[in-house]
Amino acid sequence: MTSGLLLAGVATIPASAATTTTIPAIARQVLPADDGWGAGTTGGSAAADDHVYVVRTRDELATALAATGTAPRIVLVAGTLRPDGDCASYADPGYSLDAFLAAYQGTTTKPAGPLEDARVRSAKNQALDVQLKVPSNTTILGLANARLVGLNLLVSGADNVIIRNLRLEDAADCFPLWDPTDGANGNWNSAYDLITLTGATHVWADHNTFSDGNNVDSLQPEYYGRPYQVHDGALDVIRASDLVTISYNVFQEHDKTMLIGSTNTVGADVGKLRVTLHHNKFANVGQRAPRVRFGQVDVYDNYYYETDEDFYQYSWGAGVYSAIYAENNFFLRSADIPLDAVVYNWGGTALTEKGTLTRIGTGPVTTVGLLAEYNATHEPDLGTDAGWTPTLRPGPLTPTAQVPAVVNANSGAGRLGLE
Repeated sequence: MTSGLLLAGVATIPASAATTTTIPAIARQVLPADDGWGAGTTGGSAAADDHVYVVRTRDELATALAATGTAPRIVLVAGTLRPDGDCASYADPGYSLDAFLAAYQGTTTKPAGPLEDARVRSAKNQALDVQLKVPSNTTILGLANARLVGLNLLVSGADNVIIRNLRLEDAADCFPLWDPTDGANGNWNSAYDLITLTGATHVWADHNTFSDGNNVDSLQPEYYGRPYQVHDGALDVIRASDLVTISYNVFQEHDKTMLIGSTNTVGADVGKLRVTLHHNKFANVGQRAPRVRFGQVDVYDNYYYETDEDFYQYSWGAGVYSAIYAENNFFLRSADIPLDAVVYNWGGTALTEKGTLTRIGTGPVTTVGLLAEYNATHEPDLGTDAGWTPTLRPGPLTPTAQVPAVVNANSGAGRLGLE
């Protein structure tokens, strides 16, 4: 028999073993017309049968995403997909971490010279393997227990993309960049998110689980007195991306969780970066849940579970020209996480907040104004009106007291009946 992936009897892309898989009806589901800023996103729902792919390896996924131009496609992910290489195989012959650390110890300017050049070449080698570009008019749907480990889905300049039911783990950068000018003491900066939206429009990310897997940041060493940061965002929305709905996902054990807008410079982002986040769980994430610049961002019916006071920094980051509208969000937290830490001012001017509840452990549920708590201890105050009111919501909101139960029961990969 000729090797190939067979879907409903149609040969699609080369593979190591033939199989027949029924196309789940949910693979052709579209985002309802009233569900957030990404409303009406259709992805690959109209794909012809010969543009439906089942993939079991990184190379099969890359081939499926590269095929057929921008014709609608559905990509069904089966099993665990990983990069072909590893850090050792990506490393340029002229690079070693020990030599790099010795060469730039104590420098106050950004590294330059042969070892930095070798690091850059090494990083390019890794990017070729781990970054997979997602084209327009695409639905990626995880089948039972589907995982992408160490890979970055890059939605760059694409329109109309749906990503659902995936477990995305540990897109670790083997060659972080050292910048001694970043902050007072310098920082290591990594290159890869689990999903990156850059210049992307009409995107729906739904029922996925994002994490660092077993390679959490707390296990990383310190070099030059700073954490060796190997992870960037979980799901970042940058560079004039627009019209995005992020729903029913779980973000857990990750530091820089969600950046919306990557620059303070007035330009292409103005009028863009419109994003809706609803019914997501943020479980012991460090920061950026989300951090926003420019965008009108609707943050409602999300469950924040924050019990690691040593790791937690903040949740809502109000950046320049940002307009966050936060409603009916529930915060379960450790007693050591103060209420005035949830909001952080990154140069913003206002934030709308309604209907927030909080709880410490198993204690009583109480009403709280997190913006008021911030303003009580910080100067200058943030205003209380973000200047807009969301209208794209599919029916009545979940009452805040019910948010933990609803989110725990329905959010994350494995909740769509495909397991």
